[in-house]
Amino acid sequence: MLGRVETRSVSPVFVGRAAELAVLHDALTRAAAGEPQALLLGGEAGVGKTRLVEEFAAAAGSREASVAVGGCLEIGAEGLPFAPFSTALRQLRAARPEEFATATAGQEDELAWLLPELGEPRAGRRDEQGMARLFALTARLLERLAAARTVAFVLEDLHWADASTRHLLAYLLRTPRTGRLLVLATYRSDHLHRRHPLRPLLAELDRLRTVRRIDLPRLTREEAARQIAGILASEPDPAQVDAVFERSDGNAFFVEELAVAAREGRRTGLTDSLRDLLLVRVETLPESAQRVARIIAEGGSTVEHRLLAAVAGLPEDDLVEALRTAVGAHVLIPAPDGTGYRFRHSLVREAVAGDLLPGERSRLNRRYAEALDADPTLVPADARVPRLAGYWYHAHDPAKALPAVLAASVVARRRHAYTEQLDLLERAMELWDSAPEDVRSSLRRTDCTDAGTPCGGDPATTPLSCLDLMAEAAVAGRFGGERERALTITERALRLLEDAPDPLRAAWFWVQRARLVQARAHGDGRRELATAEQLVRGLPPSEVHAEVLTLAANWSMLHRPGPEAFAAAEQAVQYARMVGARDIELHARLTLGGLRVDAGEHEAGLAQMRQVLQDALAEGLHQVAGRAYAHLPSGLAGLGRDREAVPLLRDGLAFAREHGLPDSEAWMWAGLSGALYSLGQWPGAAEAAGHATRFGQDGEPRAAGALKLAHLALAHGDLAEAARQLATVRAHVDSHGRVPRQFLPLARVALGVAAGQGRLADARAELRRALDSGLPTGAHRHGWPLLRAAATAEADTRALPAARAGRAEILARLTETARTLTTGAPLWDAYDQWTRAELRRADGRDTADTWAPVVTAFECLDRPYDLARVRLRLAGALLREGGTEDRDRALELLRLSSAVAAHIGARPLTAAVTRLARRARLALTPGSVKGAAAPSDPAEALGLTAREREVLRLMAAGRINRQIAEELFISPKTVSVHVSNILAKLGVSGRGEAAALAHRLGLFPVQDRLAAG
Repeated sequence: MLGRVETRSVSPVFVGRAAELAVLHDALTRAAAGEPQALLLGGEAGVGKTRLVEEFAAAAGSREASVAVGGCLEIGAEGLPFAPFSTALRQLRAARPEEFATATAGQEDELAWLLPELGEPRAGRRDEQGMARLFALTARLLERLAAARTVAFVLEDLHWADASTRHLLAYLLRTPRTGRLLVLATYRSDHLHRRHPLRPLLAELDRLRTVRRIDLPRLTREEAARQIAGILASEPDPAQVDAVFERSDGNAFFVEELAVAAREGRRTGLTDSLRDLLLVRVETLPESAQRVARIIAEGGSTVEHRLLAAVAGLPEDDLVEALRTAVGAHVLIPAPDGTGYRFRHSLVREAVAGDLLPGERSRLNRRYAEALDADPTLVPADARVPRLAGYWYHAHDPAKALPAVLAASVVARRRHAYTEQLDLLERAMELWDSAPEDVRSSLRRTDCTDAGTPCGGDPATTPLSCLDLMAEAAVAGRFGGERERALTITERALRLLEDAPDPLRAAWFWVQRARLVQARAHGDGRRELATAEQLVRGLPPSEVHAEVLTLAANWSMLHRPGPEAFAAAEQAVQYARMVGARDIELHARLTLGGLRVDAGEHEAGLAQMRQVLQDALAEGLHQVAGRAYAHLPSGLAGLGRDREAVPLLRDGLAFAREHGLPDSEAWMWAGLSGALYSLGQWPGAAEAAGHATRFGQDGEPRAAGALKLAHLALAHGDLAEAARQLATVRAHVDSHGRVPRQFLPLARVALGVAAGQGRLADARAELRRALDSGLPTGAHRHGWPLLRAAATAEADTRALPAARAGRAEILARLTETARTLTTGAPLWDAYDQWTRAELRRADGRDTADTWAPVVTAFECLDRPYDLARVRLRLAGALLREGGTEDRDRALELLRLSSAVAAHIGARPLTAAVTRLARRARLALTPGSVKGAAAPSDPAEALGLTAREREVLRLMAAGRINRQIAEELFISPKTVSVHVSNILAKLGVSGRGEAAALAHRLGLFPVQDRLAAG
């Protein structure tokens, strides 16, 4: 049965098996070279042997090998002898009829025992010699077929092979062969009990140096995740992957079945055919062993011997004998610690448990629970509470189950097992109405949580309500990443509160909803927070009130910083102190410090953030400390003090790793990448950004890492990689909220990519989208780089006729926006001057006096790449002015810029410096003769031939291949060859990008460009 199911390839993605597939391909290569190969592929049922064979067969077919596959049948030794050989030979005959006929000529009556279609088998008594002859003829047939063309001969499911098939295979593998032949046989290693007839053959073949044996392992969790993704055609939830991997133990077939079952909504995850299959081995056991297996199946993944004895009620000798029989049949195995027993495979246990009658399951669970209540030492102490909760729940006794399930949920929370806690709390909600009133009234909030939700009352004396269960479940779902479930519970609670108003509790649930919609990118959370603020307005100070104000202040800091955010943060600090909510107070103080930095109170804001970090570390408030470790360096970097930020970030990373704060760690990696980029340490910046994309659980910090990678790619001149990373960013960024720290850097890189590819209209569109809603207060950190990049793009294209339309409007908008952005810090003063200088360059009005103060401003900062770029601008202005001293200073500036560009790998900057030096006939290499002649044509530096230069000139003017061919009197095919060469030499991927680069590098004089277009 499983053989037929096993051939079903549910996942379109072939996962893992690289090493095993490499062995098979190596064997095929050797066979094709005339060295016959023999391989044995073993693995448990469902591990993926057939899928591996399918992939190999497809690859072998693509290499023009003849592939023939035959499978053994599970119908006993008296069934169909030689069945797999017959099937495979029949395939070869159909694929190569003429060659097959030639190879079998004169031996048809002998080979008819394998292929009746060849004719009537030779009559007479069949003896050992006759069998040997058949074997020899079969081997010779394969040799003949493999003489001119490689043959891959595959026999599957050798564990079901009849004796004749086993003997023929042994002969084929033992006897030296010639020809281009590969023989591959598969078998199920878990079917080979001690007396299985295949075991002696495998032992014999193992001694042959010509036979290689491959053991196929189960999938790793990562491989199972990729398999599930292929089945679902989408990225699976990590919790779903964990659940499927745990239940399947990495068995590829079971992963497929469970993933398909989950997709189809089946809770058991077991198909009827699979359940029947898994029950076969159990049903062959004696009744006493079956009974013990059923008891263990309902007891859990492992059942301790003493607990089993208490539940089974059998005499010790009878129990041991039943266990010995089940272990011998490979149904049960001893637990690794030697204290109990478990099923050999978890799905076998599920199948046996699923076969129990409902009443039978309830009775068994009750007996387990009663035994454990009577003697808690029957199981390890840390397992008692969750095991007891499970037993009472499945015993269908709400009075006993509800307190037990709640106790287990508290244990799960203490272990940070939030998904398990959510599961238990949902069980508790399910049991709530059916539990007796006296049981419910005896419960307190401390029976559900260590502290209770912050909605007033003493948790130790306040009666537990169903809303308390919902509150705990909402938090557990949010913490555990089960946000959809948490949102459903939150909305259900808010509906209940409409009938029984409780403003404080309702505000708390609205806060949870705000967090959940933000985390799921279903909104920016502002509406929910506004509702919560309205509900608490006028109420006495409380922890909920302080939390609402803190979150509202933080929202405003990110979206619309201003007086309203300050007021909310200050009131949150005051209320949190009044009610003793220390963590909320520190969060509010951290937000207040960030608001002060953005408002120009730099030192006061940074000092406040440092104090929060110090207090959080001293008081063990890890979440607050993780946030402070990310926000304080961000504030420093925002002021251009990246070198101060780096050691803080490294300390923060160590802290986050030690205390398990993956999102904080991801933010810190992204912050470190930005700081190292500014400091000119680009390899480290790239490494840090890569870590940011892998460490975060939420999408936003991963997007921040991808954005850093996009920025780096743009600076390196790799526009394709920058565009790819931008697509990753957009997949994670919340489209409902416009957070300046997200959309402004994204717009800056997108603008740079578009400008680099010659899409000036798209670059301007990116700018307009970013500026349409205005830049809020505090957005200068990301606003200035965007304005500078837009001004640079306009200046670089000022000589292009196509860029003139709309330029005045863009320049005016840039000038007006620049007036509104905050300065007040050396970095932003420098960016203000740089942007204004680029705007003058865009109008053709920049001089050395324009750029000299910009260079001076950046010389005071620790930003080598920015300094190198503005030095290039000053050098260009000096060379235009043309004095001897100006040329000497320009050469010095160009050499400095060139050294920085070479060191950090800024290829576009290197090209720009080289181009300017060549135009001015300046030698960049120190020690060479000053003023030595340099090639007058900058195209020579790129290796362009004269013809390629002509083609590129026309490409830049917008000509298509046919028009270029007509103008140059060459064929369109020749033009196509030239275009390909040009793209390769320029390192670009398309015509538009090549044209943009040509204009940016100044490969053609202005009048040449005008004449061309």
